[in-house]
Amino acid sequence: MFKFLKKQKEPKNLNELLSQFRVLKKDFEKISKEVKGLKRNGKFSIQRVGVVRFNPFKEIGGNQSFSIALLDANNDGVVLTSLYNREGNRFFAKQIKNGQSKYLLSGEEKRAIEQTKSIKV
Repeated sequence: MFKFLKKQKEPKNLNELLSQFRVLKKDFEKISKEVKGLKRNGKFSIQRVGVVRFNPFKEIGGNQSFSIALLDANNDGVVLTSLYNREGNRFFAKQIKNGQSKYLLSGEEKRAIEQTKSIKV
């Protein structure tokens, strides 16, 4: 627990005031270190999401199929695609590294990835 959150007694002299400032400085340094760690680790969390709904089979009504891109701050992540038809549903996952995939991407998957580029992190 940070000491500055606890109710402090009012300083009676300059030494007590300086002591409280030292405590605040230590707490501030600890908070700054934790924030830097959170920023560093946050780059590897999903921060960008792009979704494209589409109809791959003209005989079936509605845009029941979709591609969704889930990327971190480095444009790494995955694109997931669900193709819906009357007989069932097929699901595909493709790894994305630096905004690219070693697998062939459909137009919808590319559009989902493109959507994520407009999101500022």
